[in-house]
Amino acid sequence: MTHYICSTCGVQYDATDNPPAQCPICEDERQYVNPGGQSWTTLEQVQKAHRNIIEMVAPNLYAIYTTPDFAIGQRAHLLITPSGNILWDCITNLDASTINIIEKLGGIKAIALSHPHYFSTIVEWSHAFGNIPVYVHQLDAQWLQRHDDVIKLWAGHELPLWDDIRLVLCGGHFDGGNVLYSPEGKGCLLVGDVIQVSSDRKTVSVMYSYPNNIPLSATEINTLHDAIKPLNYDAMYGAFGKYIKTGAREAVDFSLERYRKRIR
Repeated sequence: MTHYICSTCGVQYDATDNPPAQCPICEDERQYVNPGGQSWTTLEQVQKAHRNIIEMVAPNLYAIYTTPDFAIGQRAHLLITPSGNILWDCITNLDASTINIIEKLGGIKAIALSHPHYFSTIVEWSHAFGNIPVYVHQLDAQWLQRHDDVIKLWAGHELPLWDDIRLVLCGGHFDGGNVLYSPEGKGCLLVGDVIQVSSDRKTVSVMYSYPNNIPLSATEINTLHDAIKPLNYDAMYGAFGKYIKTGAREAVDFSLERYRKRIR
């Protein structure tokens, strides 16, 4: 029995004798099936061709990403806090070097996921660090492809963690799409691409599907904006190495109002 991994989205599946017939995450209109056809790999095969980079991007915040890129190519982020570290989002590749370095940084107390495109090998990561909890919003539970007791479904609009860190439901990209708020410094948001930092690092965008260019509605924009308005934050860290180090709240307010004007 093998835990197969979709080569296009990087999500690992429950163990089977043969590769699954299809990947529901890629067949959904927010993602895509590789034009060359559905293909599968394993964690062992990924480890042979890729390695991870762990890079400090701010005080007490590390980006973790794979080179060469694999699947979607997102970054995970390790937030260092006094009461324990949290891994925000996840990447597929996990090897001994990555585990060793993270352990020297204090390990991981919990994993939290913004949305299903980054489910990757979340169970492998949890087991590697002592069967730590993996927080997934229950509205996205249907997209889980590997199941394990370490996965903890949460409900409602917020999940308080520790040190005033919390997960905040935003919706939009996925029904359970959420962001992580930390009061570190002047406050920061880790957003995956529930909110996408733009190339100018001065604005953001939000989409139902980024690869297939499907916008959100005005109602969905308002719901997302209302969810984060009460938060005090100055920095924002996205999933693809694009960050707004200061002025993030103003950038979001400006960008979402601009978005609303364009779709009216």
